[in-house]
Amino acid sequence: MDIIAFMNRIKNLNKGVQYMLIASLAFAIMGAFAKLASQNMSSLEVVFFRNIAGVILVGIAVLKKPMQHTGGKPFLLFFRGFMGFVALLAFFYNIAHIPLGDAMTYSKTSPIFTALFAWFFLNEKLSYKGWIAVFIGFIGILFITQPSGIGFSKYDLLGIFSGVGAALAYTSVRELKAYYDTRAIVLSFMITGTLGPVILFVVSPYLNFPELDFMLAKFVMPHGIIWFYLFAMGIFATIAQLLMTKAYGETKAGIVGAVSYTNILFSILVGLFLGDALPSLVTSFGIVLIVVAGIMVARDK
Repeated sequence: MDIIAFMNRIKNLNKGVQYMLIASLAFAIMGAFAKLASQNMSSLEVVFFRNIAGVILVGIAVLKKPMQHTGGKPFLLFFRGFMGFVALLAFFYNIAHIPLGDAMTYSKTSPIFTALFAWFFLNEKLSYKGWIAVFIGFIGILFITQPSGIGFSKYDLLGIFSGVGAALAYTSVRELKAYYDTRAIVLSFMITGTLGPVILFVVSPYLNFPELDFMLAKFVMPHGIIWFYLFAMGIFATIAQLLMTKAYGETKAGIVGAVSYTNILFSILVGLFLGDALPSLVTSFGIVLIVVAGIMVARDK
């Protein structure tokens, strides 16, 4: 099939699917620029710049159209912001230290954990197929982590936490949507993700815990091409978020959620350009299981 025929097939796809495919590619490219920036600064600093850009953009939107909501759940709102922040810390740390495709795969376990947490905390029904999906997802995680006699590696634990933390944040959003403007929920994450790193930058010189290097680091002023990496990361992250939102507005959530797993394939391909090795057969099998589980959860919902 030549490139023209391929592009024609893309054009003939459902609009929501098109938006999600492009969003998935944009997320992968965002990860690539985050990985490049991480070669010259800590992942904590990458998270800081990622969020401060979001605060500015959402802040401008709020100034143009003030928020209207009833409120009343400040602690849950903070919990959403905090969990999103620490999950993002773990995610960007892994982007800097393991293949991009692996880091993205861990983050894409969040829908599996979200289904489980929604069942446990919000009493949402989890069907027979949903339970099978959760089981398949956990088996996939074991194939990717391949725990040895000493257990999981640091990157495995942070990878799993990036999915768990994001799932807890998403689960809280389901409750918060009844009380807060969507922009307030987004800002709770971005403001926490901006102030959190500032606090950690201040206390890091006084703490000596090498195992916590994913959250403790000194601030290093970016220079030269690093500013371009950070700017490009913010641009592609914004594009991805906008297109993902449009995708869910155009097509059923189950279909869009399933298509979102192309992000893993795009991340593996982009990672190859950055020097990442191809996943091993065992890791690839684990990735496939997680994708299957995620699609099952998406279609079940």
